[in-house]
Amino acid sequence: MTINYALEHIPRRMQELEVNNNYFLKFRHFVIPPNDSSIIDGYNEYFFLVQAGNDLRVRSEFGLYDLLDTGINEQQYEHQGKITITNPSSIFKHIKFIQVIPKHL
Repeated sequence: MTINYALEHIPRRMQELEVNNNYFLKFRHFVIPPNDSSIIDGYNEYFFLVQAGNDLRVRSEFGLYDLLDTGINEQQYEHQGKITITNPSSIFKHIKFIQVIPKHL
């Protein structure tokens, strides 16, 4: 998912979820150390994956993104809940999300 597509998609998705225009956007850029994992607590928030290295794995309650797993028939770009990002490579990897934080009125 590109940044431009995500910015077009997010308002429609928030309408579907009845959040409407009551949300904040935040750009998140994470650096994942070699052979390590990072966990994001994304409960009551939505994370849209807009850029990732080919060998990063993202697992959440919404699904899985892993280009190296040939057993997956669909990659997920929207994530929520406990999000685990795994870097199985021997070098640092970067991953970027657009975080959508609904306002609680």
